Amino acid sequence: MYVQDELIWSSLSIAIFAIAAVTDYFDGYIARNYNAGSKSGVFLDPLADKFLTFAGFICLPFVSSEQFPWWAIILIFLRDIFVTGLRMWADRKGMGMKTLFSAKVKTFAQMAFLYVALLIGVFVQADVTLGEYSRMILETDVMKWLLYLVTFITVYTGLEYIWANKQLFRKSS
Repeated sequence: MYVQDELIWSSLSIAIFAIAAVTDYFDGYIARNYNAGSKSGVFLDPLADKFLTFAGFICLPFVSSEQFPWWAIILIFLRDIFVTGLRMWADRKGMGMKTLFSAKVKTFAQMAFLYVALLIGVFVQADVTLGEYSRMILETDVMKWLLYLVTFITVYTGLEYIWANKQLFRKSS
């Protein structure tokens, strides 16, 4: 819906994205604070985060391929797929995988960035003052550098996951 040429569809999709991101936050908050987590929730929640962020990141190069290069999007995808695979492998080995606070920071950074970037993509289509500002922002490299920062955070947390869970790579005797 987002990449449609009609403003109504991209506006509706950004609203759906925002609702999904906010409900994901409250779902995690409730699960943590009321001890309402489950084994399937521990696996499915990060997976749902990935689907949501993948959907957002895939749209960005269609807004501006110069500001949102595919290579950065692919690095983010590869890290998230790798960590998900690592989590599945840890479960298969019967070992717990440490969840890191930095991964929560990464998710927040991705969601905040995506919301702003997707919103800019919506306003670029609109013939309003915010549309002019959005076009001006896309003419600078601000969004590109923010994407690079999000990509760095994402890749860094992937490496941190490897380090924090290095016991998964040891040979079992």
